[in-house]
Amino acid sequence: MLRKITLLVTVLVITTMVTFAQTADERSLVKTLESFRKVLIDPDSTVLKQLVSDKVSYGHSSGVVQNRAAFIEALLNGKSDFVTIDISGQTIEIFDDVAIVRHTLSAITNDNGKPRTVKLGVMLVWKKSHNKWILIARQAVHTT
Repeated sequence: MLRKITLLVTVLVITTMVTFAQTADERSLVKTLESFRKVLIDPDSTVLKQLVSDKVSYGHSSGVVQNRAAFIEALLNGKSDFVTIDISGQTIEIFDDVAIVRHTLSAITNDNGKPRTVKLGVMLVWKKSHNKWILIARQAVHTT
């Protein structure tokens, strides 16, 4: 019993240390990433424009690359329709005011009314401007 309690306390201490080890930039980026995930599922033009640079290069696993207007329009008109999005294996590297985020995205989609599941490797590039993180590039690839 004492071993279990010791193990539990050790895990809690390590988890707390890792959580508090995040910088303010990392914490704000994590919040931004969650906002971005949510707005992909429930698109809102105003929120998307706040999160995505007007000069974004948004690359899909199909090879299609969109600018901000095309990316937002596809979400709003259902051409690109995320029903659910689960993120795993996320890593964040911050270099001054630029961050590279990589993760695996598993989703249920309903693009153009056609349901399917996707699993993608995604790289996002974010730039901090005026104390906010803005998406400047995204590229996805199919994973197995």
